[in-house]
Amino acid sequence: MNKKILIIVILALCLPLFSQEISQEVTVINIEVTVRVFKGSKFIDNLTRKDFEVYEDGKLQKIEAVYLIKKTNIEREETKIKKEEAKKIFAPEVSRNFILLFEIREYLPKIRNVINYFFENVFMPGDTLMVVTPSKSYKFNNKALEIFPQKEIAKTLNEKLREDVKKVNAAYRSLLRDLKNIRTGEGYDPDLKRMMYLDSLRRFKNLRYVDQKKLLDFADSLKDREGQKYVFLFYQKELFPIMERSPDEKTLESLEALEDSEMNISLDIEKVKQAFSDSSISIHFLYITKTPRDRLDVEDMRSGDARAVRWKDSSGDIFEAFKEMAEATGGLTDSSANIASSFEMAVDASENYYLIYYAPEGYKKDGKYREIKVKLKNKNYRITHRAGYFAN
Repeated sequence: MNKKILIIVILALCLPLFSQEISQEVTVINIEVTVRVFKGSKFIDNLTRKDFEVYEDGKLQKIEAVYLIKKTNIEREETKIKKEEAKKIFAPEVSRNFILLFEIREYLPKIRNVINYFFENVFMPGDTLMVVTPSKSYKFNNKALEIFPQKEIAKTLNEKLREDVKKVNAAYRSLLRDLKNIRTGEGYDPDLKRMMYLDSLRRFKNLRYVDQKKLLDFADSLKDREGQKYVFLFYQKELFPIMERSPDEKTLESLEALEDSEMNISLDIEKVKQAFSDSSISIHFLYITKTPRDRLDVEDMRSGDARAVRWKDSSGDIFEAFKEMAEATGGLTDSSANIASSFEMAVDASENYYLIYYAPEGYKKDGKYREIKVKLKNKNYRITHRAGYFAN
């Protein structure tokens, strides 16, 4: 084979590859945005495609289709093309993936109501469920509904959750006892006492440690899962015991600043928000305001001179981080001592939504984060949706 023929053969082999690459560049990318619209707490279900405006990085986009979804049913659809063609292009996936994530240190009776309500009123055949406790994760096999009664499944999950929370609470109580011994112990060298106290602070911090890598991995693991993804994050108010000090304990004078620095969490919230938003995960953050019963053990922490322990609410930084995550994913944030009521409200808010599709003008697969903003024309309603996506 001479050189000229060889070049022709190589070009012939390369043409299909070049053709494929070109076709990928001109492929239309449709972005799906889950949108919820409320007047007060009531979902507004009479909006049309003409009522919405979608902006990407501040630039108005053309809406290709809008679907109204209630639970797993497509109640209404509006597209710019024929319905038969629209089904092939958009194909809304309305299956549901639930994750119940419990960041709590005390098993409350209302949590039993949450689990029971979920199985009696929310979970349906075809749904998936993962339950994450303070120490373990459980994947629920939906075929179990065909074998076991819902009440029995709920009872088993409640028992597992109670056991796992009890283990974490035992570690917390052990730290409380250590603090009491440090506070009431006599004969300790002041510097040694200070070091022991700071070590206890760090151990407390580890109990409430928010692992950024695990959060990002969690979001990535759900990205390719089809359907709607709902995370209900239950987080209980945290109180941290701080030793009262007498004027003569000068070696402990600087501990106030050290306590604050030791207990602050380190989290790149923008990075986490973008990851969850990109994965189309709706996070509903449910903050339990009920004071943990450990606070009632304060009398046991008193020293011989009747000085007590001061309790500091250490939930502020985590609360703000989780609240921002919920907002960035179009989810709900609620604070209440009645966690069962908060859960029912969050479920109700999540079950009705619009799916909006638009094709970004001048789309480039450059891996950059694109901000999404959905607005309503001439209507003063509250609207929630994910904040954006990565163009990859």
